[in-house]
Amino acid sequence: MLSLITAFLLTTWLYESRAHGMIQDVLAENGTQMIEIYQSTPSAELVPFMQKVSGLFPTLLQLYDREGKPLLEQEWPLQVDPADIELVLAGEKFNGMKKAENAHMPKLPVVGIPFQADGQPYALFVTMQSNEIDMELMNSIHLLYVLILFIGSFLIIIAARYIVKPIRRLTDATKRMARGQFDIELPTKRKDELGVLSVSFNQMAKELGKLDQMRRDFVSNVSHEIGTPLTSISGFTKALKQKQMSEEDRLRYLTIIETESERLSRLSQNLLRLSRLQHDNKPLKISRYKLDEQIRRVVIGLEPQWAEKDIEIELDAEPLMIEADEDQLGQVWINLLSNSIKFTPESGKIVIEASMKYNKIVVSITDNGMGIPEEERADIFKPFHKVDKARHSSVKGNGLGLSIVKQIVDNHQGDIRVLGELGTGATFEVTLPMGQQ
Repeated sequence: MLSLITAFLLTTWLYESRAHGMIQDVLAENGTQMIEIYQSTPSAELVPFMQKVSGLFPTLLQLYDREGKPLLEQEWPLQVDPADIELVLAGEKFNGMKKAENAHMPKLPVVGIPFQADGQPYALFVTMQSNEIDMELMNSIHLLYVLILFIGSFLIIIAARYIVKPIRRLTDATKRMARGQFDIELPTKRKDELGVLSVSFNQMAKELGKLDQMRRDFVSNVSHEIGTPLTSISGFTKALKQKQMSEEDRLRYLTIIETESERLSRLSQNLLRLSRLQHDNKPLKISRYKLDEQIRRVVIGLEPQWAEKDIEIELDAEPLMIEADEDQLGQVWINLLSNSIKFTPESGKIVIEASMKYNKIVVSITDNGMGIPEEERADIFKPFHKVDKARHSSVKGNGLGLSIVKQIVDNHQGDIRVLGELGTGATFEVTLPMGQQ
């Protein structure tokens, strides 16, 4: 609307300014020609001559003598100031706009031309007849702008509703999301920027919903993992307060309390380690070392665990040099091998392979346990996730080991994936670059 009003005023000003300048030039030329014609006709009398030629052109004339009196008898539409008449009589030309005697008529251009006749000074004022065509043209232009203003405003209102409605939906959805409601889905049929924004908002709501659910699950799992050993510790501590108890029962209760305390300690350490890996911005402590020797040391260090279950360990590792954080990668092999030992049955077998493939180091650890279902492989690296909790309820663990492994591998710009078929075992394959950037 502001642009239309500005265009209206600017167009009117440009049109009137240019049109008035052109008209004044034409009036001056016509007036000069009339004077020249009179002066070239010796027998012509001034007043009758001017009276006759007035109106022959699209102009009107008024002649003033040296006293400023009008000499022509006709309907002169303008009010000429005496000062302007004196100016022209003194020999100066006059160009300007004068108010018409009829208040309903717009200002008209007027030109004053000085000349001499019979040794007397005269002032010839020339103006145009009221041009109805120009007035109609300007009125048409004004009417056109008014129509454009109303039609444009109507279209703007429709467009605004078309645009504002989805924005209001988006605003309401944002307020709902701020209150913790993430089950939101906006219509995405539009193909413009608002449609793209709605699609992005839906994706954000879905991801935030997942994060909120993960947060709830995390709190629930932490509460459960902490609550279970605390309940045991509290219960057996109360039992120890009883005076009548055999030494054997007392030692058994103390052993349970010690085991549960160690479980709580491991849980807190793993939570702290995972939090540091996820949020610590400290760079990796990169060093160059033999990866195959590190894996052998881990196998030897976990011998009490796999020997207790009579598990056969088959290690096939090429001589490999790697640039990585030795302590963190050592934690990866410890967690993966411990995990395989947990789920490998008595007298089972674990195969560890380390080799170079496509200029990358690939380490795989394969057991012959129950394996991991296909639908759960995307979730096993989430904190506290346990595969088939009912089937493996006897297996100890808090579900943080694989989360720590995944975070360390990601920090080394590597990749980890799970292979194998359900019922035949699982293979954890870790791919790492030879060096870190």
